[in-house]
Amino acid sequence: MLQVDIEKALRKVPAVAILGPRQVGKTTMAKMIAAKGKTAMLYLDLEKSTDRNKLADAHSYLEQYQDRCVILDEAQLMPHLFSALRPLIDEYRKPGRFILLGSASPALVKGVSESLAGRIRYMELNLVNFLELPQNITSQKHWFRGGFPNALTAKTDKDSQEWISDLISSYVERDLNVLFGVILSPSIIRNFWRMLAHSNGNVWNAEIFARSLGITAPTVLRYLDFLEGGFMVRRLFPWYVNAKKRLVKSPKVYIRDNGILHRMLNVHSLDDLLGHPGAGASWEGYVIEQIYQQKPASLELFFYRTQAGTECDLVIVSGIKPIACIEIKLTNAPTVSKGFYTSIADLNPKKKFIITPASDDYSAKDGVIVTSLRQFLVKHLPALK
Repeated sequence: MLQVDIEKALRKVPAVAILGPRQVGKTTMAKMIAAKGKTAMLYLDLEKSTDRNKLADAHSYLEQYQDRCVILDEAQLMPHLFSALRPLIDEYRKPGRFILLGSASPALVKGVSESLAGRIRYMELNLVNFLELPQNITSQKHWFRGGFPNALTAKTDKDSQEWISDLISSYVERDLNVLFGVILSPSIIRNFWRMLAHSNGNVWNAEIFARSLGITAPTVLRYLDFLEGGFMVRRLFPWYVNAKKRLVKSPKVYIRDNGILHRMLNVHSLDDLLGHPGAGASWEGYVIEQIYQQKPASLELFFYRTQAGTECDLVIVSGIKPIACIEIKLTNAPTVSKGFYTSIADLNPKKKFIITPASDDYSAKDGVIVTSLRQFLVKHLPALK
């Protein structure tokens, strides 16, 4: 559990950064963790001008709170603060002095990733995942509504989608500009995001997006970087180490939250989703995101596709060795495609799976295990090494 990992880290390192999208519960978790500690807490919200003004001379202000656990919310809004924290930490190197909360990837905020090297540990607070669902929320509702707590627990699907619409508008009109200190066109960002939804799980082609949006390919790639840095999309890269065949080498792009995906596709209910042409890609992205959140840090995820069309939806890799090939199917009675068997022959993994919504475990041809998402996450994924 992430909270336990954060508490352990705070007992070992001076600063911990909790990263994740807005509205996912970072502030609530940080305050709860700090309240359990032995030291008093100081909370500063850097979206408030009054709190930013306190940090005009960050060193002098924070120096007087050596005995506090200082929480700095939306810390990426003041990038220079990271370099100011370094001498404070070095002067009084005590575990758990700072908790930094951020809604943007440090890699995209200039100066952040280098300033506190060796002094900070980064942790990501993800959306509510499959194994965290309360008993009153079904896996199908989770797939449809996504993992933002407010959307997931809304009274009705309409309330859920209205909340997601507000979130999208906030990102488009304000948040991305604020998070990364840039000026982006709201209309282009919205259209770009909608295009990504309609091509969810497809191989990335910057030129197609650029022509449709009337901007350059480098600008489109920059927009993708910002959406990924804001934890809204995920790039799944192809596996092509030691490959002898001609392979696709561009990544696939997925909308990370299915609630946002379905709102962008104007899908208003689970029944609508099940009849939608994008349902298969939606389920594929959902499964991949759940695996990302549950996998051990030692394992990496890729996909495999040759120029001839052979494809494997997901390849789980340990080091430079593919250890599992996975086909993802939105049916509990799947058939194994010829392309999947060819992928298995190319990659020679130890394990082969087809993941379905709710089928019982059984073995298909050539040792392929058909399993449900729950069984894969609980039983099979932890056993992969």
